[in-house]
Amino acid sequence: MTQKHNPWVTASEVARRAGVSRSAVSRAFTPGASIAPETRERVLKAANAMGYQVNMIAREMIQQRSSLVGVVTAGFENPFRARLLADISIALTRNNLSPLVMNAEDPAQIKHSMEMLLSYRIAGVIMTSASPPLDLARQYLKFKVPVAMINRAADLDAADVVVSDNATGAAIAARMLLETGASRLAFIGPSKTSHSGKSRRDAFVRALKARPGKRSATVTTIVTPADDYASGANAAHELLAKAPLPDGVFCSSDLLALGFIDVARQHFKLKVPENIAVVGFDDIPAAGYENYALSTIRQDTERLASVAVEMLMERMSSFRGASRVRAVPVSSVVRRTCG
Repeated sequence: MTQKHNPWVTASEVARRAGVSRSAVSRAFTPGASIAPETRERVLKAANAMGYQVNMIAREMIQQRSSLVGVVTAGFENPFRARLLADISIALTRNNLSPLVMNAEDPAQIKHSMEMLLSYRIAGVIMTSASPPLDLARQYLKFKVPVAMINRAADLDAADVVVSDNATGAAIAARMLLETGASRLAFIGPSKTSHSGKSRRDAFVRALKARPGKRSATVTTIVTPADDYASGANAAHELLAKAPLPDGVFCSSDLLALGFIDVARQHFKLKVPENIAVVGFDDIPAAGYENYALSTIRQDTERLASVAVEMLMERMSSFRGASRVRAVPVSSVVRRTCG
């Protein structure tokens, strides 16, 4: 009978080659563990020669501690969410944690995916703005798995939230449009289904109404099913098909703004910003393309990710307590569509 070949070098094999005990190999790869420098050097030299890699799964089973963090997201094709996911992965790795990404786009797979994450004994969960309803977070919390949410609305015990400063961002967008002389304004976004969309719309309207000593500008709201390019294009057809035309538009995402701009130019022969000024939200790479040069509100994805990981790690140490909310500042990026 042919013996199966195991390509993975074991700690015991390293110990034999280095002439040390199995526990010495373990200590050599454990930060802060007590081991003589010369012994560590022998172990590392043997491990390097043999191509040894620490079996983190086995180590975590022994220590009853996981370094895996579930990252629940959807809309991988969305450039903002893709950048946020990359920054979450970097922030987790920097803190010796490993992301286990779950695609929540298919409702039929949510229950199975949730059970799969729990089977890995994950240390915590990060849920992004495109994730499914809060019932999923409640399920994790029921098993005492810490949860951190990004750009979500929630008031769940032991679950923490980090959001971009939507109110300030929307107020900046209002000011940018008003400074162009626009007075017939419109908001485009998923304000019924998205926490971010609703927050930005409400703050935009408040900012326009709060103009001291000036008459409030008129505001038309177009509610979209999503924050993608197609929704922006459809909103343009709806908004621009009847008079009076708006002269300033705030879109709750850059993708919405790009779809709106293309339809405004190609189907209605409008010039941006000469006929209509446009402001987006996110600052995705395409916003800076020469064809768009979109003025927008930039979200700091790196800071969103690092704060979410920081809050999650604090909750790993102390699971109990009320939900906490931290806001991350945004900034304006002025380009040609509103400049």
